[in-house]
Amino acid sequence: MRAAVGRFLDYLAYERGLSEHTRVAYENDLRQFADFLSEKGLGRFREVTRDHVAAFLSDLRRRGFAVGTRIRRLAAIKVLFGYLESVGDVPSNVTSLVASPARGRRLPHIVSEADVRQLLQSIPGDNAAGIRDRAMLETLYACGLRVSELAVLSLPDLNLAERLIRCEGKGGKQRVVPIGRTAAEWLERYLCEARPTLLKKGGRTQTVFLTRFGRGFTRQGIFKMLGKRAVESGIAQHLSPHVLRHCFASHLLDHGAQLRAIQEMLGHANIATTQIYTHVATAKIAEIHARFHPRG
Repeated sequence: MRAAVGRFLDYLAYERGLSEHTRVAYENDLRQFADFLSEKGLGRFREVTRDHVAAFLSDLRRRGFAVGTRIRRLAAIKVLFGYLESVGDVPSNVTSLVASPARGRRLPHIVSEADVRQLLQSIPGDNAAGIRDRAMLETLYACGLRVSELAVLSLPDLNLAERLIRCEGKGGKQRVVPIGRTAAEWLERYLCEARPTLLKKGGRTQTVFLTRFGRGFTRQGIFKMLGKRAVESGIAQHLSPHVLRHCFASHLLDHGAQLRAIQEMLGHANIATTQIYTHVATAKIAEIHARFHPRG
């Protein structure tokens, strides 16, 4: 079964052009599924029934895995069996009638504009690391980038004269996002003052944001940097790169931006994904009503 999973992963990588990050996520999910089946005495995917898939999901629930994780793993299994059926490795797709676990709608976590301002203004701009971190976080908030998109941003992706950034999102889909004046100014300062000192002698990398070793940031490195800066700023709430992406969308909506424009800037394939931010706005209205209405 592991060999079949390997062929499927190669298909994803070379035929469908999925990112390495997505490929790794599929691999982790499907390896666990294959291990579960092996423990049940199964040696081939053509022996798997719908009951085996349901038992795997039940085992995940019993072990305390979140509903989102279970939904994602079932989705990976469904895609796998669709592939196996298409190449004749299984007679039929036994997952076609397996229902996904119910997921309650969870509103994205955001912080206030004042908190974001406090975070950004707390970063000193008197050294290369401070200028770089301020430019990185200004860019995240100004453009709503995913952390993976920020990590691979390259110099040709920047058009600061027009205040535009090109980034590559999920599935290799490219989009162009406007960047605000403040973020553009910090990017200009970073490129002129800080990046040359971070770029090691003879370095030729085109990656925009560099560590003190002259290499591009990993996703984990960006998380760590933001966590450190959030603590230093005195903000009590949890902050992550994705929280800043949520703030980008929610704050735009609060100021009257059209949902379709926000969808394009976020790179969402379906506007239904973007509509969650309207629920955030509604929740805020309800909170204000409850707090200030005389019979609230």
